[in-house]
Amino acid sequence: MITSILVNFVQLVFTAFTLLLLARILLSWFNPDPNSPIVRFLYNVTEPVLAPIRRVLPPAGMFDLSPIVALIGATILEELLIRLLIAIF
Repeated sequence: MITSILVNFVQLVFTAFTLLLLARILLSWFNPDPNSPIVRFLYNVTEPVLAPIRRVLPPAGMFDLSPIVALIGATILEELLIRLLIAIF
């Protein structure tokens, strides 16, 4: 019982983060108003994850690959957390 609640919570958190990251990726294709509350929110939520990746990841021309690395890392972390929760409970 508690395991399924915790697993569902972990999945919800990672799904929300993935959707926010995808929204930021889509926004990068346009020229959004940086003063927009939605744009500021997306940047405030995703930048703490993307900035360290950018510092380590070598540049790939004009492409920012940090969101892809963040998505892959988030997927791996989610899977590890779920397996750990299942093993503990």
